[in-house]
Amino acid sequence: MSDAADEGRSLGELVASAAADLHELVHDEIALAKAEVRQDIQRAKLGGAVGAVAAVLALLALPLLAIALAFWIRAWWGAPPAIAFLVTAGVFLVLAGIFAAVAVAKFKRITPPERSIRSAKESASVLSGVRPHPRAEANGKAGTPV
Repeated sequence: MSDAADEGRSLGELVASAAADLHELVHDEIALAKAEVRQDIQRAKLGGAVGAVAAVLALLALPLLAIALAFWIRAWWGAPPAIAFLVTAGVFLVLAGIFAAVAVAKFKRITPPERSIRSAKESASVLSGVRPHPRAEANGKAGTPV
């Protein structure tokens, strides 16, 4: 005798239970994917914020600081104005490169939702082994509700 007969559950109850379990599995897979994406969004926000800070600093402070630094270089070293402004531009390019490197490092920490992908592949491999009832295949009704 089968386990279903021992439990007193009909075929319809077993099918309903399997459908409910499948629905719950899909729901849990989606919840896992959402949780992993939320973590990546937090990392992306931080990387975006650092990148935005770099851009704002470069755009707003660059003219004022460049002029001040160039005049300081001219006064301190006695360099010609053109050389003083070139040195100033180099300093600001180095600073922008540092901020850009920090932003890239933050963005590289973003990974695909590996647990969700692995779990979905496991579920797909289990479900790919499921075959329709032989009677449904013989009648040509495989895949349709009985």
